[in-house]
Amino acid sequence: MRSPSPLLALRQARQQLLETGQCPAGIVDERLARSWHRSMGAGLAPTARVSPEHASSHHLRHVLASNHALLAHSRPVMEYVFDQVRQSQSVVVLADSAGMLMHTLGDPHFVDKAERVALTSGASWNESHRGTNAIGTALAERSAVEVHGSEHFLERNGFLTCAASPILSATGELSGILDISGDHRNGHAHTLGLVSTAARMIENRLMVATCKRNIRLHLHAHPEGIGSVAEGIIALSDDGWIVGANRVGLALLRLNTGDIGATLLERVLDVRLDDLLSRHKRRPLQAQQLRLHNGAIVFAQIQVDPAVLPAISHAALSPTATPAATDAAKSGVDALSALDTGDARWRSAADKARRIVTKPIPLLVQGESGVGKEMFARALHASGPRRDGPFVAINCGAIPESLIESELFGYVAGAFTGARKEGSPGRLREAHGGTLFLDEIGDMPLAMQTRLLRVLQERTVTPVGAGKAVAVDFALVCATHCKLADAAANGKFRHDLYYRINGLTVTLPALRDRSDFAALTERLLSDLSPALAVQVAPELLSRLAAYPWPGNLRQYASVLRTACAMLQDSEDTLDWAHMPDDLLDALQAVAPVAAASSPGPAVAAGAAPLEPLPAAVQVPQSLQALSQMAIQQTLEATRGNVSLAARQLGISRQTLYRKLAAASV
Repeated sequence: MRSPSPLLALRQARQQLLETGQCPAGIVDERLARSWHRSMGAGLAPTARVSPEHASSHHLRHVLASNHALLAHSRPVMEYVFDQVRQSQSVVVLADSAGMLMHTLGDPHFVDKAERVALTSGASWNESHRGTNAIGTALAERSAVEVHGSEHFLERNGFLTCAASPILSATGELSGILDISGDHRNGHAHTLGLVSTAARMIENRLMVATCKRNIRLHLHAHPEGIGSVAEGIIALSDDGWIVGANRVGLALLRLNTGDIGATLLERVLDVRLDDLLSRHKRRPLQAQQLRLHNGAIVFAQIQVDPAVLPAISHAALSPTATPAATDAAKSGVDALSALDTGDARWRSAADKARRIVTKPIPLLVQGESGVGKEMFARALHASGPRRDGPFVAINCGAIPESLIESELFGYVAGAFTGARKEGSPGRLREAHGGTLFLDEIGDMPLAMQTRLLRVLQERTVTPVGAGKAVAVDFALVCATHCKLADAAANGKFRHDLYYRINGLTVTLPALRDRSDFAALTERLLSDLSPALAVQVAPELLSRLAAYPWPGNLRQYASVLRTACAMLQDSEDTLDWAHMPDDLLDALQAVAPVAAASSPGPAVAAGAAPLEPLPAAVQVPQSLQALSQMAIQQTLEATRGNVSLAARQLGISRQTLYRKLAAASV
């Protein structure tokens, strides 16, 4: 903890700031100086009596309702913290992400003083309203801070000493601020550490509560540390993407908040999700020893809701192979054949790709987001001579442009500020001996296209900061949702790189254009629930077949997975009651496809007919309109949360943003 600055020096520094606009160096630390500048920029004066910014009772009720989960998980921790500071004339405060106080626990002898400066529920302690203070400054700096006595910008708050820490969500967003404020004469050196630890406790409780339907990895460098406040927590989607993490979890895996939602677990750990789940089933309470790609060891314990484990366990197979592909491999049929459910266009693409799998010819797979381009590429890899080598998938649209060079090409130790001390081999070298899959290659920056072209020409990689090239050998499969020929013609993609990666182009059909919808549904249901012969009611299947599926197979599989989880123990037929609420209206608004309603393996014979649609329902007249309607309804259902909406639709955030932009033109 830093020592408080002397009172006289603080007053002189503040006066110099007011007169010259600059703080003298060496008297106040940088964060305090920045906060004073912001306070002055908000029009505040140290000696002024500010009008209290206080929420109306209606607004306060709305804020409390919106932060119900945060309050519920914070109150027990706040009570524990208050027990630790009960004799120090202090108040424990919880503020929302805008700095409004929502809940306080205070020493009766200090409460009156606190109320005189509006340290009560409904008051705003944002810097713009109260100047430099621990709550507002922690909010502005997004880090734990303490503010002593006259370090407060407003002199009337000089009797306080405050320590505050941000509370972050599983996706790294600011949820609120926890604060301990008291009389500056009773300040304690450990208060900042106490409030920071308490904030971590709240974060962990919140993360477990909000990620109940996710696989969670509880991590620590020592197995005994799992379950403590010092543990890392990582939330995973059922296909192995890191979709949430606490701060310790990010630090253990050498990630930052920008990596959430854009990083596969196997990108940072030498283990696949299905292997983790298999070990968990054998020994559910045992911590597993895992190795990061840099060689560091961590211990992990899986926690997952038993109700969703069956669906997750089977979905977890999809990053490497579907259960059908696994069975096919055992029977000697290649993995591409295992994915073939009868559509002529898909089969034609597979036949063409199969002919080049043994040749050094790059493959370009085109198709909308979610049609299964990566699954197709993995099946091709598993069907070829490199099947025992690595399959390295890189989403060129998900890596920040500032990181893509080091991510792809690797770097040597000390190549740049923040580089790992042991360096990194890069994804291209990780693919040596196997297959490199570049997804959304059309989103690769032009500068990186030049470097990639050289790699493909010379078959060598030069890591960032290195002077020596390293030989690489891999089969190349690229994928894109856009027409690269048009992008090349418009100068957005290099012509020479396009010709280099376009050895053979195949196009996978959109789900709405496939002729094998019923058979595909049967295979997906078999993959999701192999122990139960799940069927779909005929009328529901006809509406599912007519729906435009903007997220294609990814979205459809997600809907079926959720619907299967809704089945009662005695049920084996999916019907309207099992559909997600956000999809019901959209399905009922489309005209059924007659061909899809004919009984098939995935259709329940004798299912009750669907009630006729009300005459007032207006059916959109184009697939684009249906797609936009589905997107709009999903955004409304998720209250504008783009990341959550994209996951429910089964498409990437970038794709959802593109569709929203297209709709606004």
